[in-house]
Amino acid sequence: MLYDEIIKIVTLAGELMLQAQDEELTVFDKEGTANFVTKHDKEIQFYLIQNLRQLIPEATFLAEEDGMQQELGDGYCFIIDPIDGTTNFIFDYKHSCISVGLTKFGRMLFGCVYNPYTREMYSAVKGEGAKLNGKEIHCSDKGLADNLVAFGTARYQTEDTDRIFAHAKKLYLNSLGIRAGGSAALDICRVASGANGVYLELMLYPWDYAAASLIVMEAGGFISTAEGGMITLDQPCSILAAGRQCWKEASQLLSE
Repeated sequence: MLYDEIIKIVTLAGELMLQAQDEELTVFDKEGTANFVTKHDKEIQFYLIQNLRQLIPEATFLAEEDGMQQELGDGYCFIIDPIDGTTNFIFDYKHSCISVGLTKFGRMLFGCVYNPYTREMYSAVKGEGAKLNGKEIHCSDKGLADNLVAFGTARYQTEDTDRIFAHAKKLYLNSLGIRAGGSAALDICRVASGANGVYLELMLYPWDYAAASLIVMEAGGFISTAEGGMITLDQPCSILAAGRQCWKEASQLLSE
């Protein structure tokens, strides 16, 4: 019941995103080039925290906006991205989402990622598989040659530009093609559903991938750093998410 209530809260928060279509957006710059935040990021985060706190009063929050970052701790902690894909949101790409993960003892228990434009709700409970709108989903069991590859690169993180595009070229030459969707959470979830074989990005924050990391694992895939190590939920890291066969092949390519 707890997880159902979280999904309801996230779904209602999605309506706040949709309402923005009829409003003039207030956009603020954060540190770095093309690093934006809107008043809707802040309003949705406030709404989520206010309502999720009612479900688990003792929970802490690790969230992107307004200095909400905290340590995970051993108790319950919600990891929140109120709008993943803010630049997409500003330009009305309709490829943005709300991402909420729940941890305890620093480990993922539950995650949901919601695209209100398409009404796609990805969710997973630890040990119970992954779902899209209530139907079970699975990662592709095929290799790179039979899959699409998605990757991400932020304009405000230019130090990895040459490396990410070199990796993208390798993956492009060994796959059916590459895509850059602009929302890490959604693109990782598309790995979970089998639409993408691989997702790669060289620097993401936990709120970008926490919920999606559980979803892709519960869908039978694998997620690691680009170097093959374990991902972190309390600090930034690189991300390589894929179906098992794709992960093996992509890892080999990236190490060459």
